[in-house]
Parts: sequence; C-alpha cells; structure tokens
Amino acid sequence: MRALQVTELTGPEAVTVTSEAPEPEVGDGVLIEVEAGGLAFPDLLLTRGKYQVKPDLPFTLGTEVAGTVAAAAEESGFAPGERVMAITFGGLAERAVAEPHMTFRLPRSFSMEQGAGFILNYHTSHFALHRRGALKEGETVLVHGAAGGVGTAAIQIARGSRARTIGVVSNDEKERVAREMGADEVVRGDGDWLAAVRELTGGRGVDVLYDPVGGERFADSVRALAPEGRLLVVGFAGGQIPTVTANRLLLRNVSVVGVGWGEFAWDRPELMAEIGADLERLAQEGHVRPLVGRSYPLEEGARALRDLDERRATGKLVLTLR
Repeated sequence: MRALQVTELTGPEAVTVTSEAPEPEVGDGVLIEVEAGGLAFPDLLLTRGKYQVKPDLPFTLGTEVAGTVAAAAEESGFAPGERVMAITFGGLAERAVAEPHMTFRLPRSFSMEQGAGFILNYHTSHFALHRRGALKEGETVLVHGAAGGVGTAAIQIARGSRARTIGVVSNDEKERVAREMGADEVVRGDGDWLAAVRELTGGRGVDVLYDPVGGERFADSVRALAPEGRLLVVGFAGGQIPTVTANRLLLRNVSVVGVGWGEFAWDRPELMAEIGADLERLAQEGHVRPLVGRSYPLEEGARALRDLDERRATGKLVLTLR
C-alpha cells in the first residue's frame, strides 16, 4: 500500500511515497481506510531524528487520520462503514490501525480534512486550558501563534468557555484568520505586543497565556501574566527552549505550567473520553470548527512539510489519500 515514509533523518527532503508499505493488521484495534491525514510539528522533528520517539528507518509518518472503518475488533465499539478520526502511529498510509480509545466518530458537520486536523490540536488545547490551566468563565486568555493549528483551536475552546481571547500574530493575513476564528483582540508579535496587551487589559495582564512558540517571547510572556496567572508551555515552534527567572514567579504569584497531553493521555482512556465528549458538545454548539489551511495530495508530503517548517501555514496542513 502507499505510505509517506522517512528514509533518512535529513528533514523534509528525505520524505518519499512508497507503494510497498506493509499492510497493518486490525488485532484489538480499529482498521481505518485513511482518506486524510494531518501534519504537525512532531512530524518535522521526526524527519530530523529530534523527536523523543526515534523509530527505525524507514518509517511512515503521521499521527492524525480520518477515514472510514474497514474492520474493528468486536469489543472496540466501532463497526465497518463508520466515519472516524483517530490518533495513531504511521497514519499517513492508505490503511492504518488505531486503538479504540484513540478513535472518535467524526461529527456530521466535519469533512474528512477537518477530522484529520482535529484530535491533536483540540485535545491538546482543551487539556491545556482546562486541566492544566484551570480556565474560568470570564478570564482573559492570550494565545501565541493564534493563526496556527493549535492556536486557532485554543481560541475557539476559550471562546466556548466564555473567556476573553487575545491572539498574537505576525502579519495581516494571520490577523484575519485569528479574528475569523473568534479572537476578541489581536496584537502583532513583531511589535511591542506586551505593551499592547497591558493596554488591552488595563495594566492587569492576562489570566492564562497559551504558548506553543517559546523562544525569545517567553520572558515577556511571564511579564504579561496577571496576579495568579498561568503560563501554559505547549511547545517550542520558535526553535529555542527558554528558561524562566524564578523570582518573577514569586513576586507576582504566577505559575509556569507544563502541557504534555500525548503521553499523559495515552494510558488514560477515561480522560480521552471526557475531553472528547466536551469537544463534541462544543462542536454541536458551533464553538469549534477546525481550520484546514491547505490540503495537499500524499505525493506532495515533502512540500507540505517544508511549508510547515517555514511557518507559511495558517490552520492545519492536511494530506489527502483518496
């Protein structure tokens, strides 16, 4: 079967499509005829051997898929023909197997491409804002990278929780996207965004700061927090892993909170089900709708990864297989 594989750890250029990938076996899981698969920052790290998981070469990329159930273990709760979305490993192939607790029925209003960009971004953002960030109704949330996949997800979930949202972006197009996704206010990250945030909050700062970027903004992100504010460390798309001066936490009674959804949630089916049910409610109420920034055929996987690497994307980048 066709699959998008990494043959050397030299980045997107070493990613190719093979027609000889081994067929997966359903076992105790759910076998999915994959129609679309999402790309995420960990996929880039995998192409360079910089992710915490280091599969043997060659290996198939892809952790997010959407498609139709081809077969399923009897106790899985799924049946052939159902439209689903799932988290798996090696998902960018014509067929993939996912564990039942990492598989969800696709909302009727979602396309396959939207389903392929939903679980990773929206489960991560829900976990970050609610379980780790203890977000309350009426609080103010600032989101770095507000036009990207996780950024747009965070804005929508915060809005669905009746919080005020401020997005940080780098250009006019990304500002347009952030506003369309529901940001109440948008500021520019390449300007004095901290001063703009202080002005928008009357000098108080924000209650929750969602940061998938890291890098040079981190020190000012700590300064942007209101008393008892929470800075959520979601990732390091900016490339640099920052450090924090601990006295700033003490003086303002603020917290820097790690967000590691994937490994934490994998062995907690009850948490996956809880987050999935609340996201389904938010989808039914119209609060969340995944933004597909661009869709590419599987054969253009290397190009899509380059676009992701060079931060040309808004929303989620998706590869289609059918």
